[in-house]
Amino acid sequence: MDYSQYTLEKTGYLKEEFRLFHINDRTDKNFSYHYHDFHKIIVFLSGKVTYHIEGKAYHLKPGDILLVSSGAIHKPEIDPSVPYERYIFWIRDDLSRSVLNTCFQQANDRSFNLVRLDSSLQERIKDLLPEIEVSLTDKQFGDSILCEALFTQFMIYINRIFLQTLDAPDRRSYSSDSQVEQLLKYINRNLASNLSIDLLAERFFLSKYHMMRKFKTETGYTIHNYITSKRLLHARTLIAQGLPVMKAAEQSGFGDYTTFVRAYKKQFGKAPSRV
Repeated sequence: MDYSQYTLEKTGYLKEEFRLFHINDRTDKNFSYHYHDFHKIIVFLSGKVTYHIEGKAYHLKPGDILLVSSGAIHKPEIDPSVPYERYIFWIRDDLSRSVLNTCFQQANDRSFNLVRLDSSLQERIKDLLPEIEVSLTDKQFGDSILCEALFTQFMIYINRIFLQTLDAPDRRSYSSDSQVEQLLKYINRNLASNLSIDLLAERFFLSKYHMMRKFKTETGYTIHNYITSKRLLHARTLIAQGLPVMKAAEQSGFGDYTTFVRAYKKQFGKAPSRV
């Protein structure tokens, strides 16, 4: 397989521990599938938006919170006829308090990204967000410390809520194709294995052409594109953790090192390196 031709778009760049945006606009832009090098939280306030994340389409209600993990392939689908208001956090995946990112790992493990709050918790979060927003722009004594404390409080709330919500997800809150959902789970949990189209079709008892068409229809990208991008992201994580580049390529499912380096350069704009 020529991995170099299958890449997805990375957007955004983050130096600080987190960044907050409060946006209220209308847009008729059609977003393409993309991913970030950081985690993202969307607090949805108003509008008509469906958010596509890893094969699931979440139909948002005011007060909903979405967790988008680093490397998760996603896009919003926005109805421009009404204003779309939301808070968006960009959060480093290597926070100094790494425990605060537990919710994102749980979202990955559960293949579910939505937090739907009760009314009392919605009000608590709504009160906290403007405080964080003000602390980011004020120049008063101790604002940076206050901002960090408020952000920590927000993340503790999100983690507690998400970790306590252990019930099966409400099917009314999202839509997905069950076969594609299982296919996505299998791919993400077996990146180092043989994930050829023939073997996947055999495992899921599908015609390979039907499987490929269904995957593209439900997710917006090809199976090859998805697998390659996920393998590259996994390899980069392993390299950042100190694993030698060649071993990282092997453990991410790349059988040919030269092909891996070429694909890595194309996706990330530089050669793989432990530095």
